[in-house]
Amino acid sequence: MTSAGVFARRFDSLDAVVQLGVAGGRTINVSFPEEIPADAEISHELLDAVDDYLAGEPTRIENADIGLTVPTEHRAVLEALDSVPAGNTVTVSRLASVAGLDPADKQSLDTVRDALRENPVPIFLPDHRVRDGQGATPPRIAAALRRLEQ
Repeated sequence: MTSAGVFARRFDSLDAVVQLGVAGGRTINVSFPEEIPADAEISHELLDAVDDYLAGEPTRIENADIGLTVPTEHRAVLEALDSVPAGNTVTVSRLASVAGLDPADKQSLDTVRDALRENPVPIFLPDHRVRDGQGATPPRIAAALRRLEQ
C-alpha cells in the first residue's frame, strides 16, 4: 500500500469523483472534485474500501484509519458522528447531545454545524447522516449516500 499521496476514482453509484489525501496510511482529507486530478493515482486500498461501502459492505470503511487534526470541540462532534450507524440519521441537536454538548445552547449547536461543514474526511466520518445540518459532503452526494444506505 502506498502510504502517502493523492488518490481519486470516479464512482458511478455517486456519479462523482472521490479524492483522498493519504499520509502515513491514514486518510487526512476527502473531497469531491469534478474530474480526477492529473496527479492522482486511481488505485488504493482505501478507494477499494469506498467501493465496498458503496456496494453495501461498510466494514472496511468503518475500520479505516483516519488522521483527524481538528479543534477539540470539533473532534468531539466528529467522533460522536462516527457512532451513527449506516442507514440512520440524527439531528444537529441530537448530535450535540451525543458529543457532550448542550443541545439547547445556540453556541453548542453552532459548534456542531461548524464541525460538520469543516469535516475533513466526509464519507469516513459520515456527515451525510445529519438530516438538518450541512456537512462537507456536497448535498447531491449526501443524498446519494443516504439512498445507498437504505
